Amino acid sequence: MNGFQICKYLWAGVYALWLVWALRTKPARIKETIISRLSHVLPVVAAFILMFTRYAGNSWLWAQVFPDELWVNLLGILLTFAGLAFAFWARVRLGGNWSSSVTVKVGHELVRTGPYRWVRHPIYSGLVLAMSGTAMANGEVRGVIAVVLVFIGFTIKSRIEERAMIDTFGAEYEDYRRSTGGILPKLH
Repeated sequence: MNGFQICKYLWAGVYALWLVWALRTKPARIKETIISRLSHVLPVVAAFILMFTRYAGNSWLWAQVFPDELWVNLLGILLTFAGLAFAFWARVRLGGNWSSSVTVKVGHELVRTGPYRWVRHPIYSGLVLAMSGTAMANGEVRGVIAVVLVFIGFTIKSRIEERAMIDTFGAEYEDYRRSTGGILPKLH
């Protein structure tokens, strides 16, 4: 088993857990439109297809950009695990407020503890880090492109969420925005 296969198993485990957790959330009070949802889901889905599937034939997408060496694979596994663990921690802290789409829940709470102390969107932060680690273990151009697509998708989604949180929490959320980073931590 190589590093990329281990990363795939890590992703599959988190995905399965995420599906089970999706059943235990608060009901939505406000939901995003289908166009809004597609604006961030399409780049993320394209990234996962690019990273985790391989079509027959040769392609420049499979050109090696990271050496197939033990230390690169181990670092890739470590970053994948760390990113998924960070996202997992954020998901636990968010509890019933979580949704796969941009929503405002009934009784929605502004969570500012745990990983939310450092970034407003730590699930996205963790998933981008995990995708970066998986790209290292994959070693190919397609992995690097997948990281860029995931970052773009989550940046779009975070901006949509920011508007919903400002509408919901007003000045409290504006204060939170000033003191923390979005997907990347704010350097003070």
